[in-house]
Amino acid sequence: MISREPTIERLATARALLLEPFGLDESHLTRALAEIRAHRVDDADLYFQYTRSEGWSLEEGIVKTGSFSIDQGVGVRAVSGEKTAFAYSDDISEASLLDAARAVRSISSAGRAGRAKVAPRKVARSRALYPVLDPITTLGSTEKVQLLERAERAARARDPRVAQVMAGLASEYDVVLIARADGTLAADVRPLVRLSISVIAEHKGRREIGSAGGGGRFGLAWFSDEQITQYVNEAVDAALVNLESRPAPAGEMTVVLGHGWPGVLLHEAVGHGLEGDFNRKGSSAFTGRIGERVAARGVTVLDDGTMPDRRGSLNVDDEGHATQRNVLIEDGILKGYMQDALNARLMGVPRTGNGRRESYAYAPMPRMTNTYMLAGDKDPGEIVASIRKGLYATNFGGGQVDITSGKFVFSASQAWWVENGKPLYPVKGATLVGSGPDALKKIRMIGNDLQLDSGVGTCGKEGQSVPVGVGMPTLRIDALTVGGTA
Repeated sequence: MISREPTIERLATARALLLEPFGLDESHLTRALAEIRAHRVDDADLYFQYTRSEGWSLEEGIVKTGSFSIDQGVGVRAVSGEKTAFAYSDDISEASLLDAARAVRSISSAGRAGRAKVAPRKVARSRALYPVLDPITTLGSTEKVQLLERAERAARARDPRVAQVMAGLASEYDVVLIARADGTLAADVRPLVRLSISVIAEHKGRREIGSAGGGGRFGLAWFSDEQITQYVNEAVDAALVNLESRPAPAGEMTVVLGHGWPGVLLHEAVGHGLEGDFNRKGSSAFTGRIGERVAARGVTVLDDGTMPDRRGSLNVDDEGHATQRNVLIEDGILKGYMQDALNARLMGVPRTGNGRRESYAYAPMPRMTNTYMLAGDKDPGEIVASIRKGLYATNFGGGQVDITSGKFVFSASQAWWVENGKPLYPVKGATLVGSGPDALKKIRMIGNDLQLDSGVGTCGKEGQSVPVGVGMPTLRIDALTVGGTA
């Protein structure tokens, strides 16, 4: 079997889905970009997208819902100074493409004499962070239902207190083609799958829920029996622990955060504040602080879109630029922000490969990919043992943050009350309240157990949602406010 170089294969797939069926080729893209550049603009791009999605959900032993959708279209953007003009259409045709190009170029007055200069074509550099495949076709419909049924049977067999099991399986095949005014042509084929399991346990009239799951950019065969069993055990254990939980105490106290998914607090309370648009506009708590100490020594935070198979990774971002491994905070010192092309140009700094958009119907903005804190040198058990009186939170639910002040509120879905280094009992209803910049400075111990989340994160910003990853080691934060129910 002869395989093609990944970049060539992705371009061929994108052309076959997004250009050829509509009688288009690269000359039409060049003409549309030339139409935009007939007026004075700083940047322009075309973003073609084809997305096929499928979902299955099982409850009470039967498939309750099934969904399948196909969406395709093109977004056309022109940028002049700080202004962006954007148009999109789900009709991929030469006429629609040129109409959109003429519409967005009105952002700037005509000013060039003669024809706009066409930049020479250049193909985005090669990389292959995940396979070029359609995950929907990697299992048949019957096999997908059987996968969910195996998860339900395993959960019910774990404990007689399991009263209800809900399982969901989602697959997405996303193909994008990006043509930029600077001549860049980039394509990506992005598989994405996710399995989620929720369990309700009941005992003596009390009902509690536990959830688990994961996924990434690969096929459905990744969900082996061993992987399904791991998710089931995590969900059932969480529900059973919550059955024993007591009201959470309140007040200012030492808080230890577990590794992995609790990195969502880092993502929300710190990550968004390090996105370029907020800092260019002066609305972030980290604005103008490059080179300053913003966290305790030992705290190093990265955003890395180059990690193989990860949910937040991309071969190229949604502006056609290669994603990167960006050091945001190093040993407590702020090193940089996450940038798309527009904000990088206006701030006079390099792009970082963080231009992302939900779909062709949205303009890009700086967004996170996989955001995490590097490991330290402390044993996790030592960190928990250091708590005289405080909270050990190992899982989180929802939360929110104010970018300008950095203040956050997060609910812990699983936590223990600890005294003299001993976890005494699980607690329910604990919320963590604080400021991201302040919390970074109060980190006293960093574990050697860095772990990324299992592949479930979705980030929302200004009405757009994109898949992301989070992670961190076990952390001790001193003097964090806990809102409880006790």
